[in-house]
Amino acid sequence: MRKPMSVKTLENFGRVRLSKSFFMRDFLYSDISQIHSIPNIPDDPHLAIKAGTMLCQELLEPLQNHFGRIAIRSAYRSQEVNKFGNDNGHKCASNEANYADHIWDKRDKDGYMGATACVVVPWFHDRYQKPGDWQKLAWWIHDHLPYSTMHFFPKLWAVNLQWHECPKRQIDSYPTPQGRLTEPGMPKHEGSHAHEYVGLPAFDPSLCTPEAVRPYGGADAETGDVAEE
Repeated sequence: MRKPMSVKTLENFGRVRLSKSFFMRDFLYSDISQIHSIPNIPDDPHLAIKAGTMLCQELLEPLQNHFGRIAIRSAYRSQEVNKFGNDNGHKCASNEANYADHIWDKRDKDGYMGATACVVVPWFHDRYQKPGDWQKLAWWIHDHLPYSTMHFFPKLWAVNLQWHECPKRQIDSYPTPQGRLTEPGMPKHEGSHAHEYVGLPAFDPSLCTPEAVRPYGGADAETGDVAEE
């Protein structure tokens, strides 16, 4: 599958349905790309689709099925967009650090695939805005969804939510309490944390089944020749 290089092929690429609710186009917007006219298009569309499908079906759809519509703040970054952001103080990690993270179409140094989206959960933020409340959502996701990393931000309790073939199960934050909330080996990492998120929606496994997260009643997305001229 070739990199989209025309309006038609990019339109086709954007129409690829990654999960029940999400299409590839939902993840291609970038403020850096818009302001600085750097195309935010994968060099390896097939890998971007594969990683994005896992992110959507394993994490984003189950989260949305429980909390209502989630908003995508940022997600996929091309290597060119990410490098510009890193070089110019736009709070982007290096390309190497973002492989299998925001850069979906490049495997990490160990050969693993991954993808990240920065999301906001409006239902949650509308109800929980006290200092430290972000931890409620963090522990809910930790207990119920197969995430790799989470990194929370102060505004709107936005979170970088990552799916990865070799998950770290690590949560960090910029808001108070700042730093590492949990990782394997830390106290409280294992077991249930239900007492931390009383009042949040009860977890329902039926909202995570293939029928609940995949398009067309459980079928995988048809990609076709999305990048053919």
